[in-house]
Amino acid sequence: MQKTMGPTLEIARIQSEINRLFESLKELKQMGDGGEQVFVPNTDILDGKGTLTLYVELPGVALRDLVLEADGGNIIVRGEKKKRESDRLVAEHHCLERSFGPFERVIALNYPINTHKAEAILSAGVLKVVFPKVENRRGGAVPIPVKEA
Repeated sequence: MQKTMGPTLEIARIQSEINRLFESLKELKQMGDGGEQVFVPNTDILDGKGTLTLYVELPGVALRDLVLEADGGNIIVRGEKKKRESDRLVAEHHCLERSFGPFERVIALNYPINTHKAEAILSAGVLKVVFPKVENRRGGAVPIPVKEA
């Protein structure tokens, strides 16, 4: 039986998907007619014991073309998936389904993590970022008694 995500992580996942949809729409609008497809990397977020792990699919993205940043509760992955120049010079394209170009993906993590001790590895086209969890400094939900007037 699969364990369901907690409500906070589920909200973060939904917010991340909404952000992704808006990013895709914004990029499509900027492309105009006849533009290339836009590259938007897929992500997975896993909630483990003591860690939160983020996986981002980045096939064909070189390490030198990748930037990873933390800004508030967001993780920003940006870079560029470049076309090989040799492909353009050797032959005409018959079919183009792969997406290329600059990209930016903002992932809301809304979870107490330590971004200063994060470890990131790019291997086989997948970026893996492991964040140690920290105690929620704001604490959990605190009931506030309500009195009748």
